Amino acid sequence: MKLIAFVGMPGSGKSEASTVARSMKIPVVSMGDVVREEAAKRGLPSTDENIGGIGTELRKNEGMDAISKRCVPKIRAHETDVVVIDGTRNIEEVNYFKKQFGIDFKLIAINAPFDLRFERVKKRARSDDMTGIKELKRRDEREKGWGLDKAMELADITLNNTSSLKGFQEEIRKLLRTI
Repeated sequence: MKLIAFVGMPGSGKSEASTVARSMKIPVVSMGDVVREEAAKRGLPSTDENIGGIGTELRKNEGMDAISKRCVPKIRAHETDVVVIDGTRNIEEVNYFKKQFGIDFKLIAINAPFDLRFERVKKRARSDDMTGIKELKRRDEREKGWGLDKAMELADITLNNTSSLKGFQEEIRKLLRTI
């Protein structure tokens, strides 16, 4: 089984890339959904503060690869040739996936400028999204604190998501067909 992981700053296009994968009948496991599930178990609403806090807590208490460890059984439950993981956040998660999937693991970094990411976050209006520039900057810093920027440096492939939505979707389709 091949595992393709998307890594990028909030609003860079990871979820859109995952939507393209789903449209191609490729199963997607969202690391953010794993954290949202934990929030729901605790009876907490899916706010940025709660989701970020739980993500930080899990990594502190269980190791920086805690969320990837929770994802692997969900990944292996799919009896397909390829699975996409949405939202890798640090080097330890990348290394855990590499250990589990070896050469069948590919890391794809998605880059986009801050202003463009902020506009996207405002439009998608997810319950754990930020509504102000300061909030997005704070979230960026929190995720860099987990090692997100370092994980992006390890990518096998880096995409710049600055074109149209259609252009990005086609780039992802092309990439997923060739990996």
